Amino acid sequence: MPLRCFGMVAPGKQQRNNELKIAFTTSGAALDAPLDGRFGRAPRFLIYDLDADTFEVINNEQNLNAAQGAGIQSAQTITQSGAKAIITGHCGPKAFRALRAAGVAIYNADAPTISAALDQYRNGELVESDDADVEGHWI
Repeated sequence: MPLRCFGMVAPGKQQRNNELKIAFTTSGAALDAPLDGRFGRAPRFLIYDLDADTFEVINNEQNLNAAQGAGIQSAQTITQSGAKAIITGHCGPKAFRALRAAGVAIYNADAPTISAALDQYRNGELVESDDADVEGHWI
């Protein structure tokens, strides 16, 4: 069951392309958790709702040791969550294509925490990626 947190308000809501939910790769379960540099093999996804200022955490541990397909399976998880954007450290080619095909915008960030990455997004400091930034099976 996803963990839900309510009342996490950050000033100055900014939305792009009707992106009401944004996914973040992480190993934690709160906004101060680190942003994980991996997409497909991130232990968890934090799904932040910009409209409601709430979030839920989705476990992705089934893909940590997957021999293959972790990126595509993680892309399906993101799509099913309703997120219209993902902020992560890196995204490989298969996951990138799957996310793009589902209409999910991909942003690469090097922020230390989810909160910092969310601030970068809201301040317009992140640029939507137009291609994968790592090769497949990157760890």
